[in-house]
Amino acid sequence: MKIDMSISGLKQAYLEGSLTPAKLLASIREQAVTLSDHNIWIYLLTETEHQPYLDALATKDPATTPLWGVPFAIKDNIDLAGVATTNGCDAFAYTPAESSQVVQQLIDAGAIPIGKTNLDQFATGLNGTRSPHGPCHNAFDFDYISGGSSAGSSVSVAKGLATFSLGTDTAGSGRVPACFNNLVGLKPTRGLLSASGLVPACRSLDCISIFALNSDDANSVLACAEGFDSRDGYSRANPFNNQNRQYGRRGGALKIGVLTEEHLQFFGDQAYAATYAATLEKLAATGIELVTIDYTPFNEAALLLYEGPWVTERYLAAQPLIDDNPEAIFPVVREIIAPGGKPPATALFKAQYRLEELKKACHDQLKGLDCLLTPTAGRLFTIAEMLEEPILRNSQLGYYTNYMNLVDMTSVAVPTAFTEAGLPFGITLVGPAFSDRALLSIANRIQQTLPLPQGALDLPQPALSGQAVGNPDSIDVLVCGAHLEGLPLNWQLIERGAVLKQHTQTSAHYLMYALAGGPPFRPGLIRDEAAGVAIEVEIWSMPKSEFGSFVAGIPAPLGIGKVQIADGSWVCGFICEPYGLEGSSDISALGGWRAYMAQR
Repeated sequence: MKIDMSISGLKQAYLEGSLTPAKLLASIREQAVTLSDHNIWIYLLTETEHQPYLDALATKDPATTPLWGVPFAIKDNIDLAGVATTNGCDAFAYTPAESSQVVQQLIDAGAIPIGKTNLDQFATGLNGTRSPHGPCHNAFDFDYISGGSSAGSSVSVAKGLATFSLGTDTAGSGRVPACFNNLVGLKPTRGLLSASGLVPACRSLDCISIFALNSDDANSVLACAEGFDSRDGYSRANPFNNQNRQYGRRGGALKIGVLTEEHLQFFGDQAYAATYAATLEKLAATGIELVTIDYTPFNEAALLLYEGPWVTERYLAAQPLIDDNPEAIFPVVREIIAPGGKPPATALFKAQYRLEELKKACHDQLKGLDCLLTPTAGRLFTIAEMLEEPILRNSQLGYYTNYMNLVDMTSVAVPTAFTEAGLPFGITLVGPAFSDRALLSIANRIQQTLPLPQGALDLPQPALSGQAVGNPDSIDVLVCGAHLEGLPLNWQLIERGAVLKQHTQTSAHYLMYALAGGPPFRPGLIRDEAAGVAIEVEIWSMPKSEFGSFVAGIPAPLGIGKVQIADGSWVCGFICEPYGLEGSSDISALGGWRAYMAQR
């Protein structure tokens, strides 16, 4: 019997009594043996080692414990108390007394660790073949790579050995394996998840990532894993706009950036190129507006990661072995890391200066967009192809990913289709730091638009969240008078970074009056169910951070309230107190303020 491994699927099975956590763990351990040739695990917990976690569940209420009995896998550069952390290198191994903060929070939320997963040694690689434990094989085709460095973490979820898993993502390791194994891969905002108990690859850039079967599960895990950590110098508190309650299914119009044809790279994989084009076509058919952006600064920033001085951070993480026992390091990994001790400080500062310029250019490209969309990877290689050209092809795998942490952005890899050969393909949604929930909500919408099975389990996805959410970073503001585009008070919107979103009308329930006084001359909008008409208005999207100061500057008798527009929805907009109508003129018949000003 196939088990629905999604969080909602397991909760339902536990509630019905058709499954228990103990039975599930026994099944997973048994399946893991049959999949041993995939090289998923470095260490698998035994029945005896699982028992304390099962005992702890007995003291927790499933109704209030969000991850009660949910199994998860841990990349073997993240600490689990009492189990060796090897980073894919036995000579490096140590046994921690405490779990990493993220792992402990997940256990406290009821999740059960299954084991430590195989990885590209020292988290150096995007392909999953750089391990002394053998290459980790793709969940769909044994001859293909799984993607890395979080190789085993991704395949464990795709094959149903875990509901979710922890990876890490410095250059794309939380996204590329998600693409190749039909999973959602969340690369959170740097610092949103604690790095305490994580072996660094590039300490200033690292983040723990999440693999899940769908966006709902990724969000549920994020809610349990996130949290400020005073021990982690790179930890950052999560703002209100990115909290768990902001997640749902993104509704309304979407404006998404895509790459120009000249910047798309598929490295000879025509199947991936065709599948990407088909994905865009299907999304555009749903009304999503696709706008091309300039990928040049993103690509230049990406090159800094391995061709610039940041490779020194990888050298620092492995320095004791590099200096004293270099033969213990996997040959390709050693070839990449060893030169990291050479760049002078001058090279670092020059690179940092250029990076700040590129970071600004990248963020400028996202202005006015809900997110950027790229292929997650340009090509899915076979293991044999990867071993032929390990450095070149690894670099190609990072074409769409390597810039991310350098320019302080966050992203979600979303599965969208299979090629004609039955291989998974996916896209990545990109936004600025702390847009995690906004991106997950768009991912939710895409998964509901382009539904696919769960991982490699041949089971349909459960129903995903239908809670409607908008852009958490902005507020739509309806204006009807002097704030209209080109009119005297429009600067109050422009200088706050507001963007014109829509020309529309109110519902046919409003009266407009020209108020006494001026300049500037101002209208008053009043709702009148019986005698009202439709009034021409504009809707501007304003950063939430600027909304308070905007409202504070509005003089009486005007204010901000809820105004109904032509499509029946309600938005924040200008309204007028009835007492302000003294000495005014009813101009409703003109249909709007511009018409009134034109004949005044």
